[in-house]
Amino acid sequence: MPRPDPTGPPGPARRFPFRFDPAFRLPLALLGVRPETAVVELAPDALVVRFGPWRLRTTPANVAGVELSGPYRWWRAIGPHLSLADGGATFGTSVAAGLCLRFTEPVPALAPGPWPRHPALTVTVADPAALRDALTVGSSGGA
Repeated sequence: MPRPDPTGPPGPARRFPFRFDPAFRLPLALLGVRPETAVVELAPDALVVRFGPWRLRTTPANVAGVELSGPYRWWRAIGPHLSLADGGATFGTSVAAGLCLRFTEPVPALAPGPWPRHPALTVTVADPAALRDALTVGSSGGA
């Protein structure tokens, strides 16, 4: 029987798994990023993104906007990335499509500890439109 994840959000959470392109499964697995370790969990009071050993935790109210994006070039989207243009982070497993989440207050994601903080995060979940809709419907945040 699986044990509850103590780092996950409290209460009922919706889970949005990442889409894994077959060509990138092995290289991502070497980083610890596999389908069972990569998920976005959305609860009324928490948004938690797990990407292998990387974590981002904030509240849904901190999401200032969301935008569908993609397709991507593989070298800019696969794995954990930092955008030198705007300081945003990417947790990528697919080149097909993703969702960019913009935050009111920047949050840590790529390094342990509180710094650096990122103003946005792009995630390549299997259903980016469903995550967009879950973040925007009935919330104070969102686009």
